[in-house]
Amino acid sequence: MQAAYITLSVIIVIASILLTIVVLLQNSKGGGLAANFAAGNQTFGVRQTADFLEKATWTLAGTIIVLCIVATFVIPQKSSRHSNIKGQIEQSVPVEGVPEIPVTPVAPEE
Repeated sequence: MQAAYITLSVIIVIASILLTIVVLLQNSKGGGLAANFAAGNQTFGVRQTADFLEKATWTLAGTIIVLCIVATFVIPQKSSRHSNIKGQIEQSVPVEGVPEIPVTPVAPEE
């Protein structure tokens, strides 16, 4: 299960980086980075490039959400040997046999 979790984590990071790049490429009101690439690439046209970038944004965002949900189900669990240390300590030390140590308060020096 740990290998599946690591694989999903790597895919989520890659999809996040791609989503960041696609969002930066989109044409905003200020021109964006897409204006630089659209001028030299007239075979698809500016509108088809914008449609592709928008579809890629939604696809990557949906993929990240689904992968995060799936990753929560494959998180590796702690082994039972180490998960209940407090219970093991309580079982090994009898409470009745532990002497109580008196605590004396110390007054602050002036």
